[in-house]
Amino acid sequence: MKTKLQALRIQPASEEDWQSIRAIYIEGIKTGLATFETEESVANDPEVWFATKIDRSILKALEGDAIVGWAALSPVSDRCVYGGVAEISVYVTAAKSGNGIGYKLLRSLIHFAEDHNIWTLQAGIFPDNHSSMHIHKKAGFRLVGIREKLGKRDGEWKDVALLERRSSTIL
Repeated sequence: MKTKLQALRIQPASEEDWQSIRAIYIEGIKTGLATFETEESVANDPEVWFATKIDRSILKALEGDAIVGWAALSPVSDRCVYGGVAEISVYVTAAKSGNGIGYKLLRSLIHFAEDHNIWTLQAGIFPDNHSSMHIHKKAGFRLVGIREKLGKRDGEWKDVALLERRSSTIL
């Protein structure tokens, strides 16, 4: 359900933001639509979690002083030839879902990627996560294919749609 959105700011996140980021991540996990991760598998240590992301790529969406969403880039490989390829994550608190926050975070990460010579962004999305599929396609991602029964979530096999966006300014 949409709630009225106040002025939204997108800013780099820091480890001090971890508790809010983690809470939104866990909220997304509980929907069953966002990830194979479980609440138990999410790092408790912000230093550990931040280390898995591309430096300075973690963004937060602020409404007033409240973090209402976050997005980040993760490397797809440690091999240097894949240095320009990253996986994208976008999460918005349920209370603010449907207000365009995810799309704004996604657009901000696209700008970050292009400013940092990242030419390909990938997203793995459960096909039944219609809002995520929608905002990614709106932002220029294309469906590469469906990875069938890629993993189990709550004991059931789940397909994952692989989407990608190629930079038009770097390539």
